[in-house]
Amino acid sequence: MELSDMKLREEICDVCHKMWQLGWVAANDGNISVKLADGTFLTTPTGISKSFITPEKLVHIDGEGKILEAEEGYRPSSEIKMHLRCYKEREDVGAVVHAHPPAATGYAVAHKALDEYSMIETVVALGSIPVTPYGTPSTYEVPEAIAPYLGIHDAVLLMNHGALTVGADLFTAYYRMETLELFAKISLNAHLLGGAVEISRENIERLIEMRKDYKVTGRHPGYKKYNQE
Repeated sequence: MELSDMKLREEICDVCHKMWQLGWVAANDGNISVKLADGTFLTTPTGISKSFITPEKLVHIDGEGKILEAEEGYRPSSEIKMHLRCYKEREDVGAVVHAHPPAATGYAVAHKALDEYSMIETVVALGSIPVTPYGTPSTYEVPEAIAPYLGIHDAVLLMNHGALTVGADLFTAYYRMETLELFAKISLNAHLLGGAVEISRENIERLIEMRKDYKVTGRHPGYKKYNQE
């Protein structure tokens, strides 16, 4: 059953408010987009704090980023190019979330991938999280930088920038951002305690197999260490 336009707008606003409350965005940071049944998109406008987003402020755009409907003075973020590239590369993607969660973004600015298979929930839900090459925000450098990673990753760290997650729907994309940030916090704590201990190859394979039971539909990159054996 498809969500009504207003219901979907309200859900986008709910996620925006949650991101702000969690401290994942400040000032005008971050953006969200959702694909509609007709192939057009709803997206957050530029220049507005996610704490102040209301349903009527969302912008309706086409696949080229052109405005189809918006209140006067509102336009999509210049980072919409990054979102549209996600939809182009992945037909299964129905929503994109971009934010600057502090722990995960710390890994992004340190140029450190979250590629340890050390936490059960992350292995099942996300797999490894790479750092994509640097790209100047608002340019086509960012879409080009992330494109090679989108085929097998549902979450990526944007070098010196933030994080990006995709999902079949809005809440899946949002939950993946939650999982990413929690994993970053746990990994940082494990590092302070001497380093994370990775799960055994046998158990990783069992966890990956469980993805079907949890209806995880996204791709999952192979475990890099045993793939090299």
